[in-house]
Amino acid sequence: MNILVTGSAGFAGKNLVENLKNIRDGKNRTRPEISVDKIYEYDLNNTPQELDAFCRDCDFVFNLAGVNRPKDPAEFKTGNFGFTYALLDTLKKNGNKCPVMLSSSLQASLAGRFGTSEYGLSKRDGENLLFDYAAETGAEVYVYRFPNLVGKWVRPNYNSAVGTFCNNIANDLPITVNDPSVELELLFIDDMIDEMYNAMEGHPHRCEYPKTGEIIDGVEYDGLTPRWCSDGKYCGAVVTHKATLGHIVDLLRVFHDQSQNLIMPAIPPKSLEYKLYSMYLSYLPKEKVSFDLKMNCDDRGSFTELLKTVDHGQFSVNISKPGITKGQHWHNTKWEFFIVVSGHGLIQERKIGTDEVLEFEVSGEHIRCVHMLPGYTHNIINLSETENLVTLMWANEIFDPGRPDTFFEPV
Repeated sequence: MNILVTGSAGFAGKNLVENLKNIRDGKNRTRPEISVDKIYEYDLNNTPQELDAFCRDCDFVFNLAGVNRPKDPAEFKTGNFGFTYALLDTLKKNGNKCPVMLSSSLQASLAGRFGTSEYGLSKRDGENLLFDYAAETGAEVYVYRFPNLVGKWVRPNYNSAVGTFCNNIANDLPITVNDPSVELELLFIDDMIDEMYNAMEGHPHRCEYPKTGEIIDGVEYDGLTPRWCSDGKYCGAVVTHKATLGHIVDLLRVFHDQSQNLIMPAIPPKSLEYKLYSMYLSYLPKEKVSFDLKMNCDDRGSFTELLKTVDHGQFSVNISKPGITKGQHWHNTKWEFFIVVSGHGLIQERKIGTDEVLEFEVSGEHIRCVHMLPGYTHNIINLSETENLVTLMWANEIFDPGRPDTFFEPV
């Protein structure tokens, strides 16, 4: 399959092209029904002659080209309607009835606050043009009304407040939030790309946009919320996330502080937090990609906290010099894992009030995990005379100096 991507240098286009290359080159094998041969990238620097050649040879079109922030509002019409007209006309001239996907916007609904949107008007005109094209040629068309599209490579200070917030907070620049209660519906770029794969496979998620106030099956619609149905005129990405500006900024500030306090917030799989943190990281300047950790050093070696989590404890690394014994303490409820990754050592544990000692010989040559049991005093001994003993440690809770639950007693 030969794919034409218009707007290929833009945020959505760049992400889509790079992921199509992964399928073409066999790096992504999660979509075995999709075969990509050639990828035609079309943007402002290309010529009408190139567009003609691409339209002659393509088997699927992603029309992601568009104008978002023109100096003159008249450019909305030229960029969002005029180019779509030229694209479809070129396909017709070449007799190519391949499927065409159009990147539209929720603003095209002209519902709610979008009722006077020049951008929305131009997008709606582009939608109607595509529907007329489908009726005339019989070509399959997929019209997507995207909400706020976000993710890595969003251009800050352009058309995405979330991109601006990520960039500015990552770079310690000021931000302005006029109304933190404003709610955004976010479509992350990876979820959009998954839906584009669905379209390529011929089974996009279809929907309709009932008018404001219309009630269907007991649900009152607002003109912006899709009603999912197999015969819908429109298409949509089913995975989106709603959040207020205030909540988004609060999360980004937590992400920003992670390198100072080492605390990683709760980030459930596929959640808003998961995707937003990934997006935030893509804006880090070089000087923040790496950061120092505090090593607590003495004549026995060092102990360094690596990472703390709000609900899954903390990770640390302990380095013991040759012949050194560390630990010699016990906990009431805290438990730990010790994992020796380099060197040769002995871990001992003794239940408080008894004489029986559990012993575990450990080595970086055979990595294993040893539980530090609650109610057992424990230590770790470096058995080598020449090598340091390096131990990765995990504790089920962040260390609280006010309630350390750590009591000295030799094994």
